[in-house]
Amino acid sequence: MPVPAPETWRRLAVALTLLAAIVVGAPKVALAADGPADKPANAPFVATGDGTDAFYCEERRLGYWFYCTRPEQAEDDTNDVADPPASSAVEKLDAITATLRELKARAIIEPTPANVTAYIRFQRRQLDQAALFSDVWQRAIWQDPELDYTLQRPVSTLGKRQWQDARKADRDAAMRSLSARYGLFYFFAQSCGACEVMSPIVRSVTSAWNITVRAISTDGGPSKQFPDYTVETNQRARMGLEPKVTPAVVLWDAKNQRAIPIGYGVMSADELQDRIYLLTSKDAGHDF
Repeated sequence: MPVPAPETWRRLAVALTLLAAIVVGAPKVALAADGPADKPANAPFVATGDGTDAFYCEERRLGYWFYCTRPEQAEDDTNDVADPPASSAVEKLDAITATLRELKARAIIEPTPANVTAYIRFQRRQLDQAALFSDVWQRAIWQDPELDYTLQRPVSTLGKRQWQDARKADRDAAMRSLSARYGLFYFFAQSCGACEVMSPIVRSVTSAWNITVRAISTDGGPSKQFPDYTVETNQRARMGLEPKVTPAVVLWDAKNQRAIPIGYGVMSADELQDRIYLLTSKDAGHDF
């Protein structure tokens, strides 16, 4: 049996070394056909500081057919890709509204059983969602007194009666002290049918609270309720009032020397007193 040449033994040793390196997870190496044969076939694997084989990667310099160090793994840049923006609640609601309109229009234009059923089913789902919203809304109000407007203006029969009684007491207290600062101008006309209805109301309210009233006839005609009337001499224009509308009720603030229009036309006694109370005792936005 012929003995293999030394070169054959050397190549066999290199192949075994390569196989062992692959099995144990050593850096990947590959043979080069023209490298120097100055390392013994049984030379041990010597790793450099960076984990490579010194013989095959430094001395022999086997070229570009293999790599002695593992290439750095490319950074995964998939996380850098921006996610598509999520739809906002407004956009979702607009989409629901658009879908509902489309299904309704389709059901009207082409009223097939399938189209009508699709519209009814979709509409029913939105009604259920609206009912859920209403229920959660009510529960939130019950549990947070700052959100419950009925604490300021009750809607139940019992609560409303109590609120009205308390408010009437406040109004009456304000009306009792009103005459110390305010007087009232009442503009009427003999030919005015509404004045015939309003004059007794004005007389009743001013008499109840001892408010001084000055009745002014805009057409020179008399009044049964105010026999001591005076004829208008451009008072409404000086107060900045609409000159053609009667009856007209105006408070006069003696302290600030200004007119406060209360209203035009026919008003009930309660409404007249409420307006006087609000305009003289409450700032806008504090009683609504």
